[in-house]
Amino acid sequence: MIILGIDPGSLITGFGVVQVGRGEVKLLAHDVVRNKPGNSMPLRLKTIYAGLAEVIEEFHPDECAIETAFYGKNAQSALKIGQTRGVAILAAVLKEIPTSEYSPREVKKAVTGNGGASKDRVRFMVRSLLKIDSAPKELDATDAVAVALCHLHHTGLTNTTKRRGKQTWERFLKSNPGRILKNK
Repeated sequence: MIILGIDPGSLITGFGVVQVGRGEVKLLAHDVVRNKPGNSMPLRLKTIYAGLAEVIEEFHPDECAIETAFYGKNAQSALKIGQTRGVAILAAVLKEIPTSEYSPREVKKAVTGNGGASKDRVRFMVRSLLKIDSAPKELDATDAVAVALCHLHHTGLTNTTKRRGKQTWERFLKSNPGRILKNK
């Protein structure tokens, strides 16, 4: 299974592509879609859409994961991130790729165990988890890989390529009928 992780930004949008299967998670690609600060927002959105569409066309991801918007004090920034997220999601949805969203805290916690971890700590853990010699140069690319890893963690994908799904009591009872005590 191939997962595309996206860290949206109007100037720099990071992406990371990981593959899970045969007992390992493998990093296939990581980079950024970069915009010029002087470009208008519509041109930035076009560049982001085109860049992500190219990645999707090359790697044919089975699923996509994107970081949710971080709402700070600046409403303009939140609006721009929302627009960026919109075109990123559109690029995936137009190719009928299921898309999930994760907050920055969820991503950091899934990768480092700490929802307040620094970007450097996330980079270190991405490197460690994927057993790669050097981390992506761009922190936005590292964050995108972390989003993909977070998705793997949250969906319960195992070392095989099958989705395990969330464990529920109903599923547990169906899978373990011999462990049910009957009232006499």
